[in-house]
Amino acid sequence: MVYVHIHILSTARSFLVPNLDGVLFFPVTPFDASGAVDTSALAKHVRAGLAAGPGGVFAACGTGEFHALEPQEYAEVVRVAVEVTAGQVPVYAGTGGPLPLARQFARAARDAGADGLLLLPPYLVTSPAAGLVAYVESVAAATELPLVVYHRDNARFDSASAADIARLPHVAGFKDGVGDLGHLSRILSAVRDELRGADKPFQFFNGLPTAEATVTAYRGLGVELYSSAVFCFAPEISLAFHHAVREDDRELVDALLTSFFHPLVSLREKVPGYAVSLVKAGVRQRGLDVGGVRPPLVDPAPEHLDELRRITEAGLAVCAGAGAR
Repeated sequence: MVYVHIHILSTARSFLVPNLDGVLFFPVTPFDASGAVDTSALAKHVRAGLAAGPGGVFAACGTGEFHALEPQEYAEVVRVAVEVTAGQVPVYAGTGGPLPLARQFARAARDAGADGLLLLPPYLVTSPAAGLVAYVESVAAATELPLVVYHRDNARFDSASAADIARLPHVAGFKDGVGDLGHLSRILSAVRDELRGADKPFQFFNGLPTAEATVTAYRGLGVELYSSAVFCFAPEISLAFHHAVREDDRELVDALLTSFFHPLVSLREKVPGYAVSLVKAGVRQRGLDVGGVRPPLVDPAPEHLDELRRITEAGLAVCAGAGAR
């Protein structure tokens, strides 16, 4: 695992930040027949993902149903991910929600051995930029772990507040889940200007659902890292796409977008919450029983499961054809 040693601006504080690269794996959280977290299935799921070669593991985040986990379950999920990963790649854990709970989750992730945190939005409330900065600052101060801030839903930063959080000692990344590229471009400029001359690497992420559909647009802004929920159930497709993008293989990129990613986006948009439900169903269809989703999410309808299977088979066929070239 590669770490970057950072000296933070004019302060005397320093810490180690994992250097993330490649496809980022966001495992699902399996539930057994009784509805409890299935740690055995989780270990198998993370182990299979690691064998495929991700650049990092993000446990108990959006795809992992962070919103549906109580603190003890959360700590167990992070612990299993850390133990199975065994230092091969960085492990980040989700946190967020009400401020006291976000700080509690952050400390639990640290105690479970996580390398960093992904800060999801607070629940329900919409707040001014100054309030969001204070929220990030308070969660970041709860541990020494590097923190990636998720820009989405009701946690929307302007360029000035994004620059403010980028200066915070433990904030090491910004993940965009809004998709307004003009706004993101202004944030990128503000943060890069704020950190110019500082010995502080800072990474930006594409965090849109089914991020592969927008990877080329984000790369045009210099944002190369992205979440891959598809990696959970079809790592062959996820990795083939990532390699094609890096090698500028436009033919394969377009073939995978046309056969797999765009149809998956269309299916995902049919029902709210399918960004998680379809991924979990895909894992089951590929042979690992990870159970269903917890309410208020719903599992895919039978006809949508059939469609997901067809889409996955089409994507795998494209990968097989590319391998035979």
